[in-house]
This record gives sequence, structure tokens and C-alpha cells, in this order.
Amino acid sequence: MATRAVVGGVLIALAAAILWLGGFAFWAVTVIVAVLMMGEWAVLSGERMPRKRLAQYALSVPLAIMCPLAAGPGFLALGLVFGAAIFLIALTRNVQLGGGALYVGLPVLALLSLRSQDQGLVLAVWAMALVWACDIGAYFTGRTFGGPLLAPSISPAKTWSGLAGGIVLAGAFGALMTQFGLPVRLAAATPLLAALSQLGDLFESHVKRVAGVKDSDNILPGHGGLMDRLDGLVPVAPVAALLVLVPQWLA
Repeated sequence: MATRAVVGGVLIALAAAILWLGGFAFWAVTVIVAVLMMGEWAVLSGERMPRKRLAQYALSVPLAIMCPLAAGPGFLALGLVFGAAIFLIALTRNVQLGGGALYVGLPVLALLSLRSQDQGLVLAVWAMALVWACDIGAYFTGRTFGGPLLAPSISPAKTWSGLAGGIVLAGAFGALMTQFGLPVRLAAATPLLAALSQLGDLFESHVKRVAGVKDSDNILPGHGGLMDRLDGLVPVAPVAALLVLVPQWLA
């Protein structure tokens, strides 16, 4: 638990630093994380070298386009993410491996898009930290109250009380963020995004269970792999970006 707490604190401090810097620094760190996550996904998809490296190279093309010194996070990058997925499926005949390009690439595109907005720092912090708030609330509420399991066949440690506690804490965080400029409509959507983050966690647990492993990797002491720490953010980031961007497109 001590190791887990220390590593978790370091990760949050790193995330806060790159969020504050934004721009090229945020892109560079996000890309490194994405490439490593793609490698973890490839292994969970039953692949090893050289296909693992192939998947990482395929994803690196749209990731490079997302650089603020290139085209940036836009529709070109979105098309290339789907192109990477189609390329991997066509070449390897492994649909799950190709799906990894979407699983990793879309959240990266979403986070970079959020950070590039006028209120980018507030929006990116909101999208990322609501997931952390939900995880923290779910962990301590579940440990305290226990009760019926949320999905015993997938994740035997998650409880309905934990889900409720996570949603409540994330909702409170969303309300707090309005004091820093977060639009009320996004704060109101925070509880739903928190629930979505738990679905992301359950999905990754299912993928690991099918692959027969406990963790996606062992790169983070006490935490496992990068996917194990970011699984909740994977579905939240694209939906959060759509909530921000769609009204702008329709205006």
C-alpha cells in the first residue's frame, strides 16, 4: 500500500506538471505513455515481437501528426487513428490488435484537443482528475461499506457502494471546478463520466481476464501497467472532448 501511494503521488505530480506546461511537453509525455500502452494492449491481444512493435509504429503516425508543431489534434489525426486500426487489422488479421489503435489513440487525441482550448488547463484537469476522484471515492467507500459486488465475474473487488461513493466524490469535484471556470453543464455531466470511468475499468479487467493475466504490465510498482492506471480515462476523455467540442461545431 505504501509503494502504491508513493507511486500514485509521483504520477499525479507528473501529470500536474505536464498539464501546466501544455504544448509540446504535454504532447511528448502523452505520446510516450500511448506507445507504451499500445505495447501492453498488443500483449493482451496475444501478440509478441515483431507485431507488438508493428502496432506501436502504426500508432506513432497519428501521434506524430498530433504534435503542436505539426497538424495538431484535429480531423486529420482522427482519420489517421482509424487508418492505423484498419492497417493493423488488414495486416495481422487480429481485430483486437487493431482495436488497440482506437483504444489508445482516441483518448490521446481527446486530451490534446481539450488542452488546446482557450480554457485548456481547466478542461484537461477536469477530464483527468474526475477519474482519479472517482477511483479514490470508490476505493475508500467500497472498503468502508462493502456490500453487493458490482461485477463479480469480472472484478471481484468492486462494489455498488464503491461505485456510488466514486460518483459522489467525482460530482463534488466537478462542482468545485466551476469555481475555476468549468462550465456548469460540464460539471453537471461529471457524475455520468465518473460512471463511465468505472465501465472503462471493468472493460480492461475483462480484457485481462480473457488474456489470463492480473496486470497489463509491471512498469509501475504497486500499480501494474499503464493501462491499469489509465483504463478509466480511456472512455472518459473522448466523451469529455465531445461535450466540449460539439457545441463549438454547432455554433
